[in-house]
Amino acid sequence: MNDTTILTDGLHFGEGPRWHDGRLVVSDFYSHAVLSVSTHGSVETLFEVPGQPSGMGWLPDGRPLVVSMTDRRVLRMEPDGSASEHADLSGLATFHCNDMVVDRRGRAYVGNFGFDLHGFISEHGEGALFNDPHSLATVLCLVQPDGSIGVAADEMLFPNGTVITPDGSTLIVAETLGLRLTAFDIAADGSLANRRVWADLSAELIAPDGICLDASGAVWVANAVAHEAVRVAEGGAILERVTTQQNCYAVCLGGDDGRTLFCCTAADSHPRVAAVERTAAIETATVTVGAADPPSP
Repeated sequence: MNDTTILTDGLHFGEGPRWHDGRLVVSDFYSHAVLSVSTHGSVETLFEVPGQPSGMGWLPDGRPLVVSMTDRRVLRMEPDGSASEHADLSGLATFHCNDMVVDRRGRAYVGNFGFDLHGFISEHGEGALFNDPHSLATVLCLVQPDGSIGVAADEMLFPNGTVITPDGSTLIVAETLGLRLTAFDIAADGSLANRRVWADLSAELIAPDGICLDASGAVWVANAVAHEAVRVAEGGAILERVTTQQNCYAVCLGGDDGRTLFCCTAADSHPRVAAVERTAAIETATVTVGAADPPSP
């Protein structure tokens, strides 16, 4: 039995959900738009991103940042609705940029595929992704508030959903092909150190995609290869499962009390399907522990 209800459907492929200013904000890859979704399911286009939007965040002055995937940039949305280039990551990212988290100081950590994911799957099959994932490794990029860029971490196995703890001291990133969540200490300048496995999910065959943090310090994980989102404790214990109606690719906690789990689901992530068909949905479930506070400056 499914544990969710459909908030809205008819999307191509939802990613990077964020609860912001009393509403859900989500990217829809193949409509090339960032959408606002109300708690009643009504959908509004906030802005368009021709290069395919993904991860989102906000600068301290309130201006949104959004990943433009295919041209490997981070865009800054200006008050007049125009888009400016905030950072060009094409010299660091080896394929499409993807998810992103932005801290309270305006520093952004941006993942990328590292390789042509769907071309690889078409040629070798999905199972081959996990045969030698280290050969497919890439970098996690750091974008400073002024738009300057650098490598935050290397040898990342498809860095995907990312969160920062409320005290601003720890970054946790989903390594999809590594079947794990990896943590780093965050230094004053935004650099990362003390890399460690936060949760090994390989025994459960969980391929972590989008993630979010709850107030207890547990992480909700979208399992990209199953109809589920799982709540994980540090060390890897599975605390809770929510069964979704389709594969789950991203999650976010929000709602008036922070206890609504928003799940971005779709029948297929492959562009040849998702770009043509509108199978994607936002599914919701009510959970016991609410969202973590935003990271401190």
